[in-house]
Amino acid sequence: MTAGTADGDRREPDGTERGWRAAAQEALYGPEGFYRRPEGPAGHFRTSVHASALFAGAVARLLCRVDEALGRPPVLDFVDMAAGRGELVTGVLAALPEETAARTRAYAVELADRPGGLDPRVEWRAEPPERVTGLLFANEWLDNVPVEVAETDSTGTARRVLVRADGTERLGEPVGGDEAAWLARWWPLGGEEGLRAEIGLDRDRAWASAVAAVERGVAVVVDYGHLAEARPPFGTLTGFRDGRETLPVPDGSCDITAHVAVDACAAAPGLPGARLLTQREALRALGVTGARPPLALASTDPAAYVRALAGAGEAAELTAEGGLGDFWWVVQVVGMAEEFDVFGSVPDGLGDLPEGFGGLPEGFGGLPEGSGDLPEGSGSGER
Repeated sequence: MTAGTADGDRREPDGTERGWRAAAQEALYGPEGFYRRPEGPAGHFRTSVHASALFAGAVARLLCRVDEALGRPPVLDFVDMAAGRGELVTGVLAALPEETAARTRAYAVELADRPGGLDPRVEWRAEPPERVTGLLFANEWLDNVPVEVAETDSTGTARRVLVRADGTERLGEPVGGDEAAWLARWWPLGGEEGLRAEIGLDRDRAWASAVAAVERGVAVVVDYGHLAEARPPFGTLTGFRDGRETLPVPDGSCDITAHVAVDACAAAPGLPGARLLTQREALRALGVTGARPPLALASTDPAAYVRALAGAGEAAELTAEGGLGDFWWVVQVVGMAEEFDVFGSVPDGLGDLPEGFGGLPEGFGGLPEGSGDLPEGSGSGER
């Protein structure tokens, strides 16, 4: 429970107390922010992109399905939101069939500087392009969109949590306006003292803005999150540093993250009905099943059996219950046939992979040289 509620509107003389949204924005994305550090996110935690090149291969398959549904346009856009050091966009380009890759215009959207050695075909930018025709894909982006944190005081009133750079918190003014309306709709707090919520309004707006950049195609955001019927009573705000969970301290020394209210994002104002599915469901629909290879293959082609077995293990990690497989995919189709379902029932002639599509080339590691290797012995794990 956060201390100090009686004088909730008072600010310290040095002005160092801020709401979590402003504090995290500066700590993550300011001039000395966590996401501007040279080691990049992969130096501190492990996402699906880093877990296996199969993930980039699945996203490439998704892009191919979107391409088919669009009628194979002369220019096919792929936008990697919150691109880190370009690991996903690099893997997707490597996995695409040659003809598709030749038409693909690839963008990496990231505030950090462009990493050395990145594929020259990738355009590096701070904001997504306009009028996207293709696929906009955001893996573990929204959890790092800073939000305000609310906590109930002794009277049951939801108040904004103020924080100093050292992580010390106290309660501020009551939550009001659009933020109070968001809480009432998506994360109502009971009257008990000490209940907490992350106010996801800014994430909903960020997602709606990203989708608005897509003129025709599909937008997907992937993240860990929760639904209205299972909101965590004390919130999820936390930090990560060197592969380990830590207290969230907004001084630029650690990642600051919170789970996403994915149902609220899916219902963001101005968006037509989005589809929610787990990563397990999405990846299986894209051919990542985790099925073990037939034992007979070990006799006829031992090397192929070993490769297939390793791939099955990686697929199992990406789809595991209690792990990456429980992540949520929010899928928004824009400007395409209403009956088009990129993961399920697809109109005749749409969604089939181009002939010769084989996923990732053998030996592909998915990362530009020196850009995303996990530090030896760091124990970097999933967030």
